[in-house]
Amino acid sequence: MKHFLTGTAAAALMALSGVAQATELKMSHVRPQDATIDVELRAFAESVAEATGGDVTVEIFPASALGDYTTVQERISVGAIDMATQPAATGADRRMQISSFPYLANSWDDARAIYGPGGPVREVMADLYAEQDITMLAAYPVYFGGISLNTDPVNPGDPSQSNGIKVRVPGIKSFQLTGEALGYIPSPIPFSEAFTAIQTGVVDGVIGSGAEGYYASFRDVTKAYIPANTHFEVWYMLISDGSMAELDAEDQAALQAAAEGFEAQRWTVAEEDQGKWEQRLADELGATVVELTDDQLAAMAAKVRDEVWPVVLEDVGVEWGQAILDQVGASGM
Repeated sequence: MKHFLTGTAAAALMALSGVAQATELKMSHVRPQDATIDVELRAFAESVAEATGGDVTVEIFPASALGDYTTVQERISVGAIDMATQPAATGADRRMQISSFPYLANSWDDARAIYGPGGPVREVMADLYAEQDITMLAAYPVYFGGISLNTDPVNPGDPSQSNGIKVRVPGIKSFQLTGEALGYIPSPIPFSEAFTAIQTGVVDGVIGSGAEGYYASFRDVTKAYIPANTHFEVWYMLISDGSMAELDAEDQAALQAAAEGFEAQRWTVAEEDQGKWEQRLADELGATVVELTDDQLAAMAAKVRDEVWPVVLEDVGVEWGQAILDQVGASGM
């Protein structure tokens, strides 16, 4: 009888030990629950749990529930939050503006060569995150950016003309300068205040997102959408170095493999997904989706590259930034 109790106790201790070793990672993202990224991250979480036999679970926190993405990046850096999939916060390092450099990619093939595995921007962003004690697990291609307006467009395809429309832009120099170059009056406003700013007429639109983002967060104040391809929006799946180090080698490998699968799947659907969201703006909201010609897009790109790139390069470091642009050029962009 004494031996039986000892065995039972040992089994209980082993069970408790297994529970204690299980790791729950908290993952933040910026979109509402049930948005595309939310659905895809929940599938990722299931794959991680399955691959690790339940040793590692990922709890998803949508809609910036753990804080604005800039704050979240800072907290991941110090280990206060485990993970996030979100845009790069350039306040931590101005060089991270290279990720949203305007008109860097002309097509989806360009984008994959630049931001996909082995791409020059992808590689340098991993290095910049590493300097903040953050491991980049994957890139998440979102869309080519455009312009959402709560008013009628004015000369939407002619960047040589000032249109007098005031738009919210992120507090990132490249977006502010791009807005000016395209004829708008940019107003840096925090994302959390942007909807109200449009609703109350402080600004008449937004630059800095794309069709899916405008549908998710600004659909009630979007009367027109201009697919200007202002930048290529890519988010990054991040994990605190401390959180990663707490996992054993086998679980680290499983997490990385799941992240690679998550990214690979996204590259196969992202372009089609962008078209679907543009169509939803038109069909469900009745928004006017402006059709731009190749010549108009080329004129926008040329003006921004001529006027904006030199200024942003000064901000990130001319020698450092130009070396990356040269790599992009060498890749055939």
